[in-house]
Amino acid sequence: MEELTYRTEGDYLLPNLTVPEEGEVHLGKYALLRKAYLKRHRKVPYLNLLTSGALNAHLMEVEAAAAARMELLTRQMALAQGVTEKLKASDQMRWVGMMNNIRHCAEETVLEELIYA
Repeated sequence: MEELTYRTEGDYLLPNLTVPEEGEVHLGKYALLRKAYLKRHRKVPYLNLLTSGALNAHLMEVEAAAAARMELLTRQMALAQGVTEKLKASDQMRWVGMMNNIRHCAEETVLEELIYA
């Protein structure tokens, strides 16, 4: 355990606290949304993650989970609604419209379950 040092500010002794250095990482869409949500609406967990040096790890975990969930939900919904390669070959515009709707529905689920939870 690191020894805590203090500095004098007027009549007070204040601890010399620093935030642990985290490596630079590329944050994707879902990680950035999660970070913004935590920062605005869940200040204590955000500060705990930030000061412990675990914020980037948490955000990368959320990003990976959200991407995997999006892929799974999209595949399952497409299968359930009969959106196939055969439909894509026969009626591209209908296929695109249905896939866009499926992606939007899947994203709403991911946002509710993983980002804003």
